[in-house]
Amino acid sequence: MKALVMERFGAALDLREVPDPHCPPDGVIVGIQACGVCRSDHHAWRGADPDVVLPHVMGHEFAGIIQEVGRDVRRFAVGDRVTAPFILACGTCPDCTTGDPTICNHQEVIGFTGWGAFAQRLAVPRADFNLVHLPETLGFAEAAGMGCRVTTAFRAVVDRGALQPGEWLAVHGCGGVGLSAIMIGAALGAQIVAIDINPHALAAARQMGATAVLDASQTDDVGQAVRDLTDGGAHVSIDALGVSQTFRNSVYSLRKMGRHVQIGMPLEHHATVELPLLELVYSRQISLAGSRGMAARRFGSLWGMIAAGRLDIAQLVTGRIPLSQAETALRRMDGFSGVGVTVITELGA
Repeated sequence: MKALVMERFGAALDLREVPDPHCPPDGVIVGIQACGVCRSDHHAWRGADPDVVLPHVMGHEFAGIIQEVGRDVRRFAVGDRVTAPFILACGTCPDCTTGDPTICNHQEVIGFTGWGAFAQRLAVPRADFNLVHLPETLGFAEAAGMGCRVTTAFRAVVDRGALQPGEWLAVHGCGGVGLSAIMIGAALGAQIVAIDINPHALAAARQMGATAVLDASQTDDVGQAVRDLTDGGAHVSIDALGVSQTFRNSVYSLRKMGRHVQIGMPLEHHATVELPLLELVYSRQISLAGSRGMAARRFGSLWGMIAAGRLDIAQLVTGRIPLSQAETALRRMDGFSGVGVTVITELGA
């Protein structure tokens, strides 16, 4: 099969023939029809993710058709249209059996701990637990475009943030996952303030349903500006970027008893921050939560919102490219000027 192979971090990627993956007895082989290009892939390409071992194939936001089924698989068949969470859990540990597979101690992460979907085929183990049927009405590009960004945002806003209709949601960083959070918040009937420094991203946030937008480069105190806009602060605030400044902006954006959810992945010097525990957490009684990925069992709720017309996933897909152009898409992420989601839709070129 063809795959886009990384031999050195930050260097050119090589589109070449590699051996086909073997089908696990409890898994399947998926013929990849589309794969998103995500900022997490950019982290891997730049060498910031410690799980990645070279040579490596990135890509974790996939959608495709099952080509081969292992002997122990019961819920899926050749020809099924499928996707999966990027966190592949064991399905048997206490975390998995109690409904929290995203924190499974035995997890594998597509495109990070193992080879991913910047390739024509992908092996998915423990398919009966991890794999998800795609609705016939959802295209492969849209399914890949929602990938980890929409699912991560859905769990952050709905499950971890417990956002309620009429509450204020602040979203710091309006890339793919931030725009997804805005779209989901709007579908839930929340009021939303979107914060970014890119005017094109803020315009996209308006289109996705933001009530108000804030250019963070035009104020010295983002937290205070958000509290002024929201008459006291956001009920839920999300750091969708994962840098120390957006984290601080997010927690200072909250009203008393507010809930911060961290979905941007903090790396390198951003992984450790100082937090005024007395002023914020103790006195203002805010809550801090992390959110990474989403369990396969929660996809049904997301499909329901899409089928009801409350989420238009197609709006997020702003670029469709062949596999050979994935490196160019990654290099564009060296800055923060892009808007929306780029999806690989031609896996043979």
